[in-house]
Amino acid sequence: MLHRRAAWHPLVLDAVLAALLTTVGNIPLWLALVRLSSPAHSMNRWVYITGFGLVLFTTLVAFLGLILWQPWRRVMGVVLITAAGMASYFMFAYGIVIDTGMVANALHTDASEVRGLLGWPLFLALALGVFLPSIWWCRARIIEMSWKRVLWQRGVILVLALTVMGLTTALIFKDLASNMRNHKSLRYMINPYNSIYATVRQMTKEKTQAARPLLPVGLDAVSRMSQTDAEASPVVVVVVGETVRAANFGLGGYARDTTPRLAVLKSQGDLTYFSNVLACGTSTQVSLPCMFSRLGRSGLDGPREENVLDVFQRAGWSIFWLDNQSGCKGVCDRIPNRYVHELAPKRACEGDQCPDAVMAQLLPDLLDETSQNQKSRHGTALVLHQMGNHGPAYYLRSEPSTKKFLPECRTNVLSSCSQQEIVNAYDNAILETDLLLANLVEQLKKRSAPTALLYVSDHGESLGENWLYLHGMPWALAPEEQKHVPMLLWMSPSMRERLDVRQDCLERVSAMPWSHDNLFHTLLGMAQISTSAEIVDRSILSHCQKSMDNAAAMSVDRPMGS
Repeated sequence: MLHRRAAWHPLVLDAVLAALLTTVGNIPLWLALVRLSSPAHSMNRWVYITGFGLVLFTTLVAFLGLILWQPWRRVMGVVLITAAGMASYFMFAYGIVIDTGMVANALHTDASEVRGLLGWPLFLALALGVFLPSIWWCRARIIEMSWKRVLWQRGVILVLALTVMGLTTALIFKDLASNMRNHKSLRYMINPYNSIYATVRQMTKEKTQAARPLLPVGLDAVSRMSQTDAEASPVVVVVVGETVRAANFGLGGYARDTTPRLAVLKSQGDLTYFSNVLACGTSTQVSLPCMFSRLGRSGLDGPREENVLDVFQRAGWSIFWLDNQSGCKGVCDRIPNRYVHELAPKRACEGDQCPDAVMAQLLPDLLDETSQNQKSRHGTALVLHQMGNHGPAYYLRSEPSTKKFLPECRTNVLSSCSQQEIVNAYDNAILETDLLLANLVEQLKKRSAPTALLYVSDHGESLGENWLYLHGMPWALAPEEQKHVPMLLWMSPSMRERLDVRQDCLERVSAMPWSHDNLFHTLLGMAQISTSAEIVDRSILSHCQKSMDNAAAMSVDRPMGS
């Protein structure tokens, strides 16, 4: 005779799920509380942590009692288990928190980035923290009861849960308020509320943004220079670095020489390194659109506008975007653009994964084709979006023959490596960027036209400091390593002469505080495009043009709204 599985009372089943979410679904939170709680608190740390857990458990009991109704209770339960399990794993593995920025990264990732996160620790975490609990939840039999009985029982449980929650909160309030005030990251670690709130808010934000009209910028844009022969028109190459932090950039005074080739170019007097530059955000999803926008960081939640590339195109420049990443996040939607793997020789790439070095090989033909196809005589601009130091698999970003710092971390599970091994892999990837930029400069030197190369990273990275890895932390909580980025400018002598810029002055202003906010206006200055959208003082070049009053220009502060 077959025995049927025992049936659960729905409220008991909800309570078990609440207990699962409170414990297993919040392991990173409890570890953080253990680290942060100290004897200096007004009560014993374990009493406080137990009280915190009771508050979370009772709020989950009340929350589940409100949302888990037939016929969607099983689906909703699986969604909550999955959200908590996934968030818990990534918070534990990389020290991140879940906010709207992190949700935006997840929503706009691609297959390549997903592959970079795969590994047995993730599969094991999914099996134990998501698949098995989800199977149990879906297979659990529920006692059949009338809706009236369920309704009054849930009402009683709701009152009891909220009462216990209120009393416990009052008991630990002083320590709870202190922790939440002094350690704001805890607010983004409470599962599943963090994932639910961030997802709903981000999707609402994106829907609202998409409904807004795209506002034109620089309708009056014109080139200040008359049209010239194609071979004499200026060339500007902008390299958008990926996940490179200034702290590990050799030109910035890092103990290791991670930029030996760029150091040689700097010694020749044509390259300037800007050592005090802040990013717009701590993720590509935020920084990339922001850095090309005239609104800058202060306009992150502002209207949808065109960017500086649209202004270039409107002013008669030939322009092209070459991407070796997960896309341009809307920046290049209105200009010609391609992915590196679409143009590179098949032998140079593995599927859609190409080394950044391929971009230097493609540069000469791209510049010629862009200029000829668009028939511009004002100038040609090419934007290269690197794979750079994209993590967590930093070891994949450098070629075996160029690896200088060993041993390196050869896994995407950074917490399984020593910090020195992580740094070694990360620094080897910067060496690849050093080689790429040096090769690009050598290509530009061969051209008879005035040429310039501007490199700036989109954001920085954490490499295990204070148990934090990767990037994407909320701006207010992000460490300096995620905000402070390298930026450099190389110009040929003919380009400096064309722009009337003094190299010795650029060296003097290189240590001033700059930011991504300055990129829009600096690029317009490099292209000599006039438009009412330009704020001349925000162009770095304007502070060193011979026609400017340098003494007055040196006193201008960085226009950073952070």
